Amino acid sequence: MKTRALQLGDVVLSADPGFASGENPASGVVQLRMNNVSTDGAIDWSEIRRVPANGPKAEKYALAPGDVVFNSTNSPDLVGKTALFLGFKEPVVFSNHFLRIRVEREAADPGYVARWLSFQWKRRTFENLCTRWVNQASVRKDDLLDLQMSLPELSEQRRIAERLERADRLCRTRRYALELTDTFLPAAFLELFGAGSFSRVALEELATDERNSFVNGPFGSDLLTSELTDSGVPVIYIRDISSGRYERISSVFVTPAKAVELRFCNAKPGDVLVAKVGDPPGIAAIYPAAEPEGIVTQDVIRIRTNTEIVSAFYLQGFLNSRLAHQEMTKIMVEGTRLRFSLGHFKEISVPAPPLALQQKFAGLVERVEYLRTVQREALRQAEHLFASLLHRAFSG
Repeated sequence: MKTRALQLGDVVLSADPGFASGENPASGVVQLRMNNVSTDGAIDWSEIRRVPANGPKAEKYALAPGDVVFNSTNSPDLVGKTALFLGFKEPVVFSNHFLRIRVEREAADPGYVARWLSFQWKRRTFENLCTRWVNQASVRKDDLLDLQMSLPELSEQRRIAERLERADRLCRTRRYALELTDTFLPAAFLELFGAGSFSRVALEELATDERNSFVNGPFGSDLLTSELTDSGVPVIYIRDISSGRYERISSVFVTPAKAVELRFCNAKPGDVLVAKVGDPPGIAAIYPAAEPEGIVTQDVIRIRTNTEIVSAFYLQGFLNSRLAHQEMTKIMVEGTRLRFSLGHFKEISVPAPPLALQQKFAGLVERVEYLRTVQREALRQAEHLFASLLHRAFSG
């Protein structure tokens, strides 16, 4: 592929900043702001802010299809986010946190330039190039335009940009499919259990009769920071269950000997884990079969369910539903973060439908989790394809 080396500024006609406005009039003009550009180079219109802009001002700062919007001011890790503006259903202006880049169309394809800038962001070029202040950073226009790039023929630029767009669209489609799947189980739970007049029991009645079947993790001197290690028995934090399913983020452990001391708050596959702190608290997840025995921290509640009267899948679904949230709002206390006590949590009222109906829901959960596994793998492959195409396009 024949390319020529040049500076970005050699193919840029203009790179102009937008304007600041703290107003949000209902009759104003839509303004593109930092939250509207995602880290994957897409424009998200789910939150729209409007600003006052008269005729000349609206014309001066208007975005046109083919404009490249470069996020020149943001936090150091986000500065440099870039997107290609393809138009909107009404006029759009842009904020002072962006540079509007217009390229010489006979020399450069805007889609190619936008993808190249996004690739530079992924390589942390702008994080290393920016000027930093407290919690904010900025890339100077001159530094941006001085960046060196290799530019192929215009037809090749368009071919690359189109191929990258198709791969990126595939990633977005698969992410959206995964998001839709995530909405199914909450809806299915409410369909099965939301309108039923089932008998109710206190939550603690659904745990086994064994000692320490319903506990939170150790407090204070029971587990010191100095006792945490880089390997051994995993320690489970609320961040590991914040998504409503167990996805280990933590990399903290205790020694096997310490785990024996703390066995009263161990977690085994099939246990229900609940965050008693959060926004909101009460998010629950089943500890997966593939995980080793772990230890929960003081902000995590572990419930060992009595499988003769309750399905762990049902209990997880209930605790993550609006039905449970209505109960938990009664026991939440304000603080740095919302929380509730273990004692009050044990007493919340839970519908107790027939076990056969619970098991029907459990079957749905297992099938949906299998589907999610397939969808996650499909997304992983699509993202790998996109990353490979980016690397091939811009790394040699």
